[in-house]
Amino acid sequence: MTQEQIGFIGLGLMGHGMAKNIVEKGYPLTVTAHRNRAPVEDLIGRGAVEADLDGLATTSTVVFLTLPSSPQVSEAVARMAPHLRSGSVVVDCSTSDPTVTERLAADLGQRGIHFADAPLSRTPKEAWEGTLDCMVGAEPEVFARIQPIIATWAGKIVHIGRVGDGHRMKLLNNFLSLGYAAIYAEALAVATKVGISTATFDSVIRGGRMDCGFYQTFMGYALEGNREAHRFTLTNALKDLRYLESMANAATVTTTMASAAKNSFAGAVAQGGAGPEDYVPHLTDFVARANGVK
Repeated sequence: MTQEQIGFIGLGLMGHGMAKNIVEKGYPLTVTAHRNRAPVEDLIGRGAVEADLDGLATTSTVVFLTLPSSPQVSEAVARMAPHLRSGSVVVDCSTSDPTVTERLAADLGQRGIHFADAPLSRTPKEAWEGTLDCMVGAEPEVFARIQPIIATWAGKIVHIGRVGDGHRMKLLNNFLSLGYAAIYAEALAVATKVGISTATFDSVIRGGRMDCGFYQTFMGYALEGNREAHRFTLTNALKDLRYLESMANAATVTTTMASAAKNSFAGAVAQGGAGPEDYVPHLTDFVARANGVK
């Protein structure tokens, strides 16, 4: 069987580690630069080849995308489509709008090109270590084809179902995690207001039934001051909750909790938390400030 030729677009916090694992585990890899050349130079040093977007599309049989949101994914696919060979696969690892995912899959299908959604869970640390979680929406034969490549950077891979279902499940996953973040931030503000320190709060929660991995990374900032404890931006969090709310609206489901969580992040972004290094655990600062506490 001919070895797949991999293209990778989006070498940010997650993509760099994912691409590193692909090339180090034996797959030919082509990458393209955007703003930051450092990941590109690192990957070239590991054996990757650099090309522009047209060249990457021409040479690749499987192209992975890790981009901020659906508009960027749509733009990349539109640019690549005329150059992609029939039978190739585009795999969107971004957290995207499922309705856009289905439209892109239909458009590419008319050209004989497959599409799959394979969004991620966990952090850049696990991306670098090759132990991410991945939830895949794809036809069975496409899943069988891309699963060994995904396995280079993911420790847990679940085939959710049809195209779009990976992104649907990812939005549900992020609803849980970001809902936790909104609750944690508010609970810490209340605790401070009534005279319970963050350290005391943590001493009760940590190791108990309310403890979890997300709580621990979130508290890496609130308790220890590690600004990079969970490098996922407030703006991306807001975007994901907007997509979740839209999905629920289309399904005629009330969004009492989802909208409340979304509004917590919207408030933080509106207060100035829209920078590239304003991460989810920093939500504690914005909720505290809104309540007159540090």
